[in-house]
Amino acid sequence: MNRLKQKYQQEIKPQLLKELKLDNVMSAPKIEKIVVNIGVTDPADAKERRKALENISKQIAIITGQKPYLTIARKAISEFALQQGDPMGLKVTLRGERMWQFIDKLIAIVLPRVKDFRGVSRTAFDGQGNYSLGIEEQIVFPAINYDEIEKIRGLQIVFVTNTNNDKHSFKLLELLGMPFAKEE
Repeated sequence: MNRLKQKYQQEIKPQLLKELKLDNVMSAPKIEKIVVNIGVTDPADAKERRKALENISKQIAIITGQKPYLTIARKAISEFALQQGDPMGLKVTLRGERMWQFIDKLIAIVLPRVKDFRGVSRTAFDGQGNYSLGIEEQIVFPAINYDEIEKIRGLQIVFVTNTNNDKHSFKLLELLGMPFAKEE
């Protein structure tokens, strides 16, 4: 069992129940899934989009341990040189053990490697208990080989929780070790 998952079950879940004054064990906040997304909508990449997607596909598979699937444009957007039906990015949905491994790696290894890191935003909650985190460069993941990258790209990581309360989600992520920025 993953170290972080074990910590959640043995320490964090009881602490959440106590601090949030929840009666039912099943009502404790938990992470249901993580969605990792990389978009390729730069107009400069329009001609080379398929080639870029192949390169990014390998990188996201290395980062997440899972093969990504293609996201398709639902409508044409001229600013991004996108036609309806064009491929525009890649997405991976992590659940179970892979999700816990990814969270552990993200918190313990990846975020401390971010240049001038002062913590992640405390306000990136969506009002439904989900948290979004943007990383500007995929090279902060140690498994990525810098020589195989054709272009540095950002990625979006969304933590989807079972609660609709942002404060409960914040507390969950904080107890898991998410390095939130200090309040000013």
